[in-house]
Amino acid sequence: MRVGVIGGGLMGMALARRYAADGHEVTVIEYAEQIGGLATWSTFENFNWDRFYHVILPSDQNLIGFLKELDMEDELEWHRTYTGFYVDEKLHSISSNIEFLKFPLLSLFSKIRLGFTMLYASRIAAWKPLESVTCEEWLRKISGNENVEKLWKPLLLAKLGPSYKRVSAVFIWSYIKRMFSARDKSASAEHLGHVRGGYESIFRKIESHINASGGRVLLKETVMRVSCDETGVSVHTPQRKLVFDEVVCTSPTNVLENIVDDELLDVGQTERQAQGRSRGLVEYLGVVCVVLVTRKPLTHYYVVNIADETIPFTGLIGMSNVVDVKNTDGYHLTYLPRYLLSTDPEIEKPDSYFKETFLDGVKRMFPEFPMQDIVSTHVHRAIKVQPLQVLDYSSMVPSVSTNDPRLHVLNTSQFVNSTLNNNEVIGAVDRFYNETYDVRSAYDVI
Repeated sequence: MRVGVIGGGLMGMALARRYAADGHEVTVIEYAEQIGGLATWSTFENFNWDRFYHVILPSDQNLIGFLKELDMEDELEWHRTYTGFYVDEKLHSISSNIEFLKFPLLSLFSKIRLGFTMLYASRIAAWKPLESVTCEEWLRKISGNENVEKLWKPLLLAKLGPSYKRVSAVFIWSYIKRMFSARDKSASAEHLGHVRGGYESIFRKIESHINASGGRVLLKETVMRVSCDETGVSVHTPQRKLVFDEVVCTSPTNVLENIVDDELLDVGQTERQAQGRSRGLVEYLGVVCVVLVTRKPLTHYYVVNIADETIPFTGLIGMSNVVDVKNTDGYHLTYLPRYLLSTDPEIEKPDSYFKETFLDGVKRMFPEFPMQDIVSTHVHRAIKVQPLQVLDYSSMVPSVSTNDPRLHVLNTSQFVNSTLNNNEVIGAVDRFYNETYDVRSAYDVI
């Protein structure tokens, strides 16, 4: 069977490998100059590493299992990590239970209530009712005002920006559940992992598997239109027209609705219109991420949560506290993200603006750090990182199957009860492939 996969991110590449492994002739169509999507890589000085920050949890069994299939399990490295909290111009360590109990911002009662929140959320199985209440409202009820103002709100701002006020409690529930699962399955809750060589090495291995099976990956090809007729599913790019027996689109929903013929989405449209909705209603968060390459580590923490609105970035990720510097030519990497709505004009501001403002924030947080130890500064941005899980979000996502059984949709907007992470991406790929494979098998029998 000839299969086309639109999108060369982790979801598209992992799915293409599934098809290739089963003997199908697969073609990946990617508009960028290199594969990887949000997990792609960049050149920092004389080495390559992930453009955005990624780590692997001990509980990420989907992703770890996928690495085993790629014969990359031995490439996994695990490191002890530490967590900091910056507030009132002070950096506090909350990397252990004892340090948390000493954390000065919260009263003992609030700390007990916070522990109850974590346990309670981790035990919730029925997530649907959480869609009708916002994160903030739910947390205030369960965790109390002090925890919300001093802990939860900074964390939500770090991950969602000001848009956290419109996000449902499903977001924070799924986040807690994933982190709690990691604690249950790891002997040390503070160990995080990565693959030697970063995600570039993973994508190179996937691509080699696809090529070895007779498949191919097309780069710098923008899909202009997808249509269906008796000859198959046609994918039109400026360079060519490709015809497949089956196509899976992994692009964001907004892109999908611009390239797929309207009649193929009539069912979804009718449902939305019946509910008083219109096309393009799935909102996306974007991110600007400034990466510092330094001779010395900025901090020994892997993550620093920032509860200070005067700092222009919403968190600090000391990647070299997970990634051994032997992977990065002896240099240290620090990621400084700021999450914004994809429609926010600020996300389009020039690199010079973010370099200047973010470095000023670094000086304020670490006044004693010698700025001459910063070797280089890099600005990366992604306009559509993750969908905003607003109230009743699950009613807004596109179905996996369109009006034509040969055209499928699989993208991150369908993550209605989980956080966006690469473990969930692989899990979604496996579920989709197994379900559609069963449907095709049943159809062939008939």
